[in-house]
Amino acid sequence: MQARIILKPGKEKNLLARHPWIFSGAIARVENAQDGDTIDVCDHAGKWLARGYYNARSQIAARVWTWDDAPIDRAFFRARLERAIRTRESLIDRDMTNAYRLVNAESDFLPGVIADRYADFIVLQFLTLGADARKAELAELIGELTNARGVYERSDVDVREKEGLASAVGILRGDAPPDLIEIRENNFRLLVDVKRGHKTGLYLDQRENRARVARDLEGSLRGKPSSSAEILNVFSYTGGFSVYIAAVNADARVINLDASRDALELARANMRLNDCETRGEFVEGDAFVVLRKYRDQGKSFDAIILDPPKFVHAQSQIESGLRGYKDINLLAFKLLKPSGTLVTFSCSGQVSAQMFQTVVFQAATDAQRDAQIIAKLTQASDHPILLAFPESEYLKGLVCRVM
Repeated sequence: MQARIILKPGKEKNLLARHPWIFSGAIARVENAQDGDTIDVCDHAGKWLARGYYNARSQIAARVWTWDDAPIDRAFFRARLERAIRTRESLIDRDMTNAYRLVNAESDFLPGVIADRYADFIVLQFLTLGADARKAELAELIGELTNARGVYERSDVDVREKEGLASAVGILRGDAPPDLIEIRENNFRLLVDVKRGHKTGLYLDQRENRARVARDLEGSLRGKPSSSAEILNVFSYTGGFSVYIAAVNADARVINLDASRDALELARANMRLNDCETRGEFVEGDAFVVLRKYRDQGKSFDAIILDPPKFVHAQSQIESGLRGYKDINLLAFKLLKPSGTLVTFSCSGQVSAQMFQTVVFQAATDAQRDAQIIAKLTQASDHPILLAFPESEYLKGLVCRVM
């Protein structure tokens, strides 16, 4: 008998609106299903609604593969991957960029599956038990479809613990990637550590924002004396924003601030690779501590970029996370020169765009700075947002000009 879950009365509404998650509280009963199994989803009367996978250990007890009555087999996954790859081919100029997201989980109707391309290598993440159960098949297919030199796994993310999964890192197919892969992004050269770096190695979702912010700052810094043009890149990681800004603004000095010495060394290498190392400074330290020190020293900057890690990992952390966002933005507003620019981001999916904007407004108010929003930013187009799945819009950014 086919494994299936039966929903409670009225709990099919989100599913009928094509939302791919089914929470444990929406399920009336489970029939013949083990964790990780492919299951049919039925309403309370037994009417078939969708097909997905099940995991009793997760609060999100089921995720939808398809709303069509189709087998979940190799042909199904090949078709899904082919569509995702075709979409990227229409979005990405491969002559300019050879590092981008190929598969964006639910947004590409492959829940729990992340695939990023770095030159000749594919890096995969399997975030859920149902996705992990298809690991070998998906790795083989994506290797074939991309002609990748190697397929590497970086399933070492905290969310796997909620699925009852341990971390998994290593070669899935082909060659192992080198310690550093040189990629091309908008014709800049960047070194990426796919084995130990954040996420799969690089914040690919910021690619378009790196270019946009560099152009905006070029305009705002035009005409300023070279001795006064200073940009502070907080949570700089491996210096992506810094490379773009220093390359476009030849007279600007960019300070990279990060808690990781390894990340700063890679930021230095990336600036050197793009002939702008002499315009960079590298500061190791806790962002909150260093910004308070700069404030107490009376320092000020023409522009500050805040691209912090996720402050909110669960609903229970929203209040504390919002305090963190307010505190860091308050410090930044106090450190900006008149007419300075703040570029600030949140990658916390539980924090809505409106919540984030409100926190930034409160920070400006407490800092006694008037500011305009001159742009709103989001994730790059290879990280599509599924309209039926608002959770897929996780990256929020504001470009603010202090008056």
